[in-house]
Formats: sequence, structure tokens, C-alpha cells
Amino acid sequence: MSRARPDAGADPCAGCPSRPVARLERLGLEARGADFVVALAGNPNTGKSTVFNALTGLRQHTGNWPGKTVTRAEGAFAYEGRRYRLVDLPGTYSLLSTSTDEEVARDFLLFEQPDVTVIVADAARLERNLNLALQILEITTRAVLCVNLVDEAERHGLRVDARQLARDLGIPVVLAAARQGRGIGELLAAIADVATGRFVCRPARASVGEPRLERAVGELERLVRERFPGLGNARWVALRLLEGDARIVEAVRSGRIRELERPARRPEAMP
Repeated sequence: MSRARPDAGADPCAGCPSRPVARLERLGLEARGADFVVALAGNPNTGKSTVFNALTGLRQHTGNWPGKTVTRAEGAFAYEGRRYRLVDLPGTYSLLSTSTDEEVARDFLLFEQPDVTVIVADAARLERNLNLALQILEITTRAVLCVNLVDEAERHGLRVDARQLARDLGIPVVLAAARQGRGIGELLAAIADVATGRFVCRPARASVGEPRLERAVGELERLVRERFPGLGNARWVALRLLEGDARIVEAVRSGRIRELERPARRPEAMP
């Protein structure tokens, strides 16, 4: 697995195919006492459920999100002596909150602030899938891109340059064919590295292009940070305000946006 802009002192070979893979313990539904929360996000039909099952040993044990008819799936696994709660978010094409699925996925990333978000993408439709990935990277700085279905892409002569993609996105990128178990060890290593802070992501943030608009975003971001200094994603909030997102406008007016202020990390989750 390639690494993007690691900090000084980071192990450049952490997560590479030659790295010894610690034993995965699939815990099924036993998520009590989890050290970390991991969200699983992605477009529909990217193999997200296959990745979920490979990590938890479940076959998509589902229920509903509170107050919603949208199906949710949760499970757990242990790796390197730590326990992880895995939450499979609804498959969506964006986080603009124009549907219940998008609202559920966005609200979980915003308000639950998972320790790691694994973005599952289809290797054969990567350009289309990266739209959601970039939206997620506006919200969180702790993410891993799992480029799944590489076996199908290879049959069509397609190859993904994981190292270049990791450099461009500023997060770990893992190539996988989850149905065959390919890449699962590398994915686990990447999740653990981000969750424990061994790897610090510096995700790429899309520019709005127009210089005057970029200055407006920067100024609004500064004002948001001044009013809500604990906010971890002030730029994303600024962009949503400029776009007239009614829910975010109301959250800022009411002060509810403070719920996004990053809480202190759980002591047991520290490396």
C-alpha cells in the first residue's frame, strides 16, 4: 500500500504487501468496548457489503437507523489488540443531503465523527466514485480509500496507480478484490495506522477555482473558526453556507453546529 506525504518518522513500508499482517479477529455483532469507530462509505455497487462481511464475519446483519427507514448494518472486528466497531453507511452518490440515504450518511460523518472512514470505490468506475470521496474528505481528515473490484477492472485492461492516487488525495490507498480476500490485510493495516495516528492524513481539498470565490470561502472559513474554534471542518461548513444549505445555515444560527466540535479522544483509543 502506498503512503501519501507521511510525517517524518513514519514507517514508509507500513501497510506494504510485504508487511507482516496481524491476525484479524472477526467479532460479528460484539462491538461493546470498541476502541475505535470505523465508517464504511461509498457509492452503491462498489462491494461495500463484501468488505463489511470480510472484516466482521457477518452476512450483513441489518436494522434501521433511529427514526429512519434506511437500513443500517453494524459489526465489529479486532486487530493488533484493539477492537473496532464498523458502521456500514448507506450507499450514496453524494453528501448533499437531498435524500434520506445521503442525510443519514452525512449526519453520521458529521456528528459521530468516526475515527476512520473507509471509502470503498469501484476500480472500473473510479473517476465517478471520486466525487463522493472528495466530498467526504471535506468533512473528515481521517480516511482510507479502498479501491475494490480491481480483479474485474484488470479483466478489462484497467490498472490503478495506487501510489499516485495516494499522493494526490493525501490519504492511504489500498487496492482490493474483497470477494477473493485480496487487499484485506493491507486495508486492516491502513485502518489501524490512521486510527492510532501512526499515519496522519493530509487530505486534498478541492479548490473552488474562481480566485474571488476562493477568497470568500477563506474569509468565511476564518469567521466560522473564530466563532466555533473547536470545529474540525470549518471549510466544509463555509462551503455549505455559501451554497445556501438550509440545515447548515440553521445549525450555525442556532449554535447546534457546536455539536461538530471535536471531542477529546477516548483514552483507550490512544496509541
